[in-house]
Amino acid sequence: MGKHIQSIDVMVIARIKAGRNGVVFAATDFLDLGSRDAIDQALSRNSRLGVIRKVARGLYDVPRKDPVLGVLSPKLAAVAQALAQRDAVRLQPSGALAANLLGLSNQVPMRMVFLTDGRARRVQIGKNQIVFRRASSRQMATAGRISGDVIQALRWIGRHHIDDEMVARLRRRLKPDQRNQLLKDLRFAPAWVADIMRRVARKEDS
Repeated sequence: MGKHIQSIDVMVIARIKAGRNGVVFAATDFLDLGSRDAIDQALSRNSRLGVIRKVARGLYDVPRKDPVLGVLSPKLAAVAQALAQRDAVRLQPSGALAANLLGLSNQVPMRMVFLTDGRARRVQIGKNQIVFRRASSRQMATAGRISGDVIQALRWIGRHHIDDEMVARLRRRLKPDQRNQLLKDLRFAPAWVADIMRRVARKEDS
C-alpha cells in the first residue's frame, strides 16, 4: 500500500473513531480527505478488515455492541438519514412512523416508511426494510419540521380517532417554539388537520 493511500486510510479511520458508534456514513462524508476513488477504496478495505461494517450499498457504520445481545443491527433511522444526506434529498416520516415518533401510537411499524422528494425505492437492511415513497411538493413542504410529523401523524390516525386526551398529550410533548411552528405551517395541512393543530398550539383548550 502506497504512503498516500495509507495516509488517507489513517485520516478516514481517525474521523470515524472521533464519532460515536452507530453513526452511518458514506464516501461523500470524506471527500475533503482525498479523491472519491481513494475514499471508496479506504472504506471497502476497512470493511473487509472488520474495522467498519457495510450496512448497504455505499453505506458503512461502526457496529454498536451490547454486553448481552452482542453486535447490534444498524439503526434504520440513521441509515435513512445517511442516504438522504448522500443523495441530497429530503425525508418526511410517513403517518405510522410519525405517530410512533410523537408518542401518539404504540404501534411500531413493520417497515420504516419515509416520504421523499427523491426517487422511490426500497432498501433492505438485514431482515428490515426502509421504504422511500415519492411525495408531492406540498407534502414535502414541512419536511424536517415538527409540523411535517404532526400533519402526517394526524392524517394517519384519522379525524374521528383524535380525542381531547390525544390533543393534550401532543401539546405536552411539544415545546413552545414547536407549537408556534404548527401555526406557521397551517396552510400546508388539510382543513381538519389544521383545526387540530390550532388546538395543540393553544395553551389551553377552550
